[in-house]
Amino acid sequence: MTKLSVNVNKVATLRNSRGGNLPNVLKVAMDCEAFGADGITVHPRPDERHIRYADVYEIRPMIKTEFNIEGYPSERFMDLVLKVRPEQVTLVPDSPDALTSSEGWNTKEHFDFLSKTIDTLKNAGIRTSIFVDPVLEFIESAARTGTDRIELYTGPYAAGYAENPEVAAAPFISAAALAHKLGLGINAGHDLSLTNLKYFHEQVPYISEVSIGHSLISDALYLGLQETIRQYKECLKNT
Repeated sequence: MTKLSVNVNKVATLRNSRGGNLPNVLKVAMDCEAFGADGITVHPRPDERHIRYADVYEIRPMIKTEFNIEGYPSERFMDLVLKVRPEQVTLVPDSPDALTSSEGWNTKEHFDFLSKTIDTLKNAGIRTSIFVDPVLEFIESAARTGTDRIELYTGPYAAGYAENPEVAAAPFISAAALAHKLGLGINAGHDLSLTNLKYFHEQVPYISEVSIGHSLISDALYLGLQETIRQYKECLKNT
């Protein structure tokens, strides 16, 4: 079954809006695991507007499943992940002021930079993933960097799902097939929700892991965290 990694950034956003430590990000991360999540994702940004670098150090020793750290590989970010040693680092091309991740890497243009970064991470024993759009030439270039996985940016799928699910999923089916052929593991994430996740999982092959934050935490306001995780996991069951 495809694994569910819960991104707890939005919990940190809520905490930071008031100061103090409510809600407690560490407790939420641990509860997510206890409620069935297969991993925890964080995305520390330079301005620390949600997850703080201190949070990453606090969360790391408490995670018993899989810890995935997303981010742009700046010098500060690389220092963090090499000290923390998560199971996976997902490289994203965000600018420092990006509101959220809104596109994948042009792996042809940034090939040398990504290759060097991935060498550093793999030498430290960290699994690597590159955030990419479902563009076949970028997936081919990603494979040549030596990365272990790609993460398909699913924003366009989510945006097109309501109008035509089949058309929205089509490029991701082709992208996943090529990535698998090239020996890459495949993750996916961004705007996946209880509305569109089941169809995506049924249609797009070879997905090892989905990383979901905003929609899942929003749903938890109504359903509760435990029930929300149960429902997302239900979407990922093989039929």
